[in-house]
Parts: sequence; C-alpha cells; structure tokens
Amino acid sequence: MKNVLIINGHQYYDVVARGELTQNIIKKADEFLISNGFEVKHTPIEKGYEINEEAQKLIWADYIIFQYPVYWMGTPWIAKKYFDEVLTQGKHYASDGRSRDDASKTYGSGGLLKGKYMLSLTYNCPTTEFDNKAGFFDGLSLDEANIATHKIFQFCGLEPLETFSVHDIFKGDMNLNAELEKFEKVLAKNFL
Repeated sequence: MKNVLIINGHQYYDVVARGELTQNIIKKADEFLISNGFEVKHTPIEKGYEINEEAQKLIWADYIIFQYPVYWMGTPWIAKKYFDEVLTQGKHYASDGRSRDDASKTYGSGGLLKGKYMLSLTYNCPTTEFDNKAGFFDGLSLDEANIATHKIFQFCGLEPLETFSVHDIFKGDMNLNAELEKFEKVLAKNFL
C-alpha cells in the first residue's frame, strides 16, 4: 500500500476565501485515492498541527498533495509558516547538498525524502496569463510561476508530479463538476 499525505494550505478569509473549493478538491482526492488502495493522511494547516507529528508524516508519505489557493502570487502565509516550522527539524535533508570534499555535490541535493509531490492550486487569474509573453506572468508557465513552492519539496528530495490548477474562480461561471473531472484525470495520470 502506498501512503499519501494531503496538506491543506488554505487560509480562511470571509467572503473571498471560505475554502469550499479546496474542500471539494480534497474530498475528490480522498475518494480517488482510497478507492485505488492508497492510505491517506491529512494536514489541514489552518486547524493547527503538532510539528514533530508533521515531520513524521512527511517521512511516512510516498506521495504528497499540497492543495492551496494562490494568494498574492504565492502560498498563504500559514502554509509558509508550516514549512518553516516543520522542515527545520533536521529530518528531511542531511544538508544543503554541497560538500567541501566533493565538488560534484550541488546545492539542493541533500534531501532525504524519497517520493513524489503534486501541487494542486486554485487561482483567480485565467490560464491565459501563463505561457504568454504579454501576460501578467511575463511568459512563465504555471510551474515556473510557482517555482518557490516546487523548490521546497525538491530541496527535501521529492520529485514533481503533474500540477493541477483551477482558474477564474471568482468569474462566476466555474463548473465545479467539470473541474473535479479534470482533477480526477490528473490524479489518475499521477497515481495509477
């Protein structure tokens, strides 16, 4: 059996960010993973966590899904705080990877975790802003625009899976069922 940790990085703000979309995405991930024989644990950051327990969950996990809304082009501050607190316990990387004795060992290669991670993002911006030199993100792809979050996991030794994202969440015409169907296809690609 493979182990999956789902980290819910949502942070509540009345009216604009109540968390319903995040909860629907996590519920779909649960249903899919459990029905396919995965063991699933959860960390809803906003509800609180115990640092040492979280450090152990990251070691336990073969896969991590990090679901969060993109706030001001990055993770909600409570999610950044989570990583700052949990990853400074000395259990997820041996060093920054460099060695005075071996020049071939490069920065970021000291991770101890073995497994894969998936980013699952919700955005207000449309998909057309990515991979578009005239767009807001200056031609960056979705993954390039979220490079800092990717590098958190990669520094610890994890490999990326395909990223999932929902866009235009405030436009008012989002079809939740269609988005969840897209999500399930990405889950199947990443986990089966």
